[in-house]
Amino acid sequence: MFSNTSQLEQFLKLEKTQADLEKKLNNPALHKSSREYAQTVRRHHELTKLLNVWRNLNKVDEELMGAKELLSDSNQDLRELALLDIESLNKEKAKLEKKLKILLIPKDSNDYKNTLLEIRAGTGGDEAALFASDLMRMYIHYAERKGWTTTILSSNETPEHGFKEVIILVEGDNVYSRLKHESGVHRVQRIPDTESFSKVHTSAVTVAVLPEAEDVEIEIKPEELRVDVFRSSGPGGQSVNTTDSAVRITHIPSGIVVICQDEKSQLKNKHQAMLVLRARLLDLKNRQQQKQISDDRREQVGSGDRSQRIRTYNYQQNRVTDHRINLTLYRLLNILDGDLDELIDKLMSFFHAQKLSEGRMEKLK
Repeated sequence: MFSNTSQLEQFLKLEKTQADLEKKLNNPALHKSSREYAQTVRRHHELTKLLNVWRNLNKVDEELMGAKELLSDSNQDLRELALLDIESLNKEKAKLEKKLKILLIPKDSNDYKNTLLEIRAGTGGDEAALFASDLMRMYIHYAERKGWTTTILSSNETPEHGFKEVIILVEGDNVYSRLKHESGVHRVQRIPDTESFSKVHTSAVTVAVLPEAEDVEIEIKPEELRVDVFRSSGPGGQSVNTTDSAVRITHIPSGIVVICQDEKSQLKNKHQAMLVLRARLLDLKNRQQQKQISDDRREQVGSGDRSQRIRTYNYQQNRVTDHRINLTLYRLLNILDGDLDELIDKLMSFFHAQKLSEGRMEKLK
């Protein structure tokens, strides 16, 4: 299995790490920090999956060696059985090697985090705002299918019940890992309800997917913030235009502005605005680091950057096309109802394959 001793040493170290994590999990003191406990459980689970594949691969290698030894046996029946075993074991080995390569891909440290979805109407006026509402419902329904919870942190609704902007917090297992490739421009082609000449309109909505930032990742100094309060505005709501509950926070160094006004409580709006601000600052930090490390590569392979047009939803053809992987599905209404797993699974496989390819290219340098 291993072409050199360093690979074997690497896995032996991982076995030791797994044993250390098991001791840590058995220590009652760990349960005092829910965050540290969750991180330890997750790391132990990852290592267990990887090491199980490695052990199975070693077992297959041993069985292959035994089967090949039988090829020199004088008994023809045994030789024929050995050939069948070798064929079967080689197939199993190939599957395990592929699985091991995927498990060895460096994990995105944000994959297990809760996620903020920022959906904004782009070109297309009222029709874009209505499609932003459709996408909001699509992601909320998808979250329900996955057993995740959603909270609308901020919204700017239009009189036609569309949204100029809506920000949703999605909480659950592996949320960011499954939603991160949704960042980008989503284009819709359909005939608006108000169109009397049956003319197809093209509108666009941008989706930004941001991992929720932890306090230790982003330091925000009080003197870097300007906090303004004002009366809420928008359709409906008992507190609209009656109390100074809306909050606008400006992060002076970056120029980022966050407004939250959906809650009746000024304190709740401020808390939600800070949550959004931290996520945006973490996203800015991550994008700056990625740009410094591999700007050229990101342009070549695509990264789900929200400046890219990633998907088209065509109502007349009942079609959804993801342009990054040239995938077209003819079940638009099901997808808009939250049936996104096929799309997301294929996107994840595509980007996994890219990481494997990049890893091979790095070795050739």
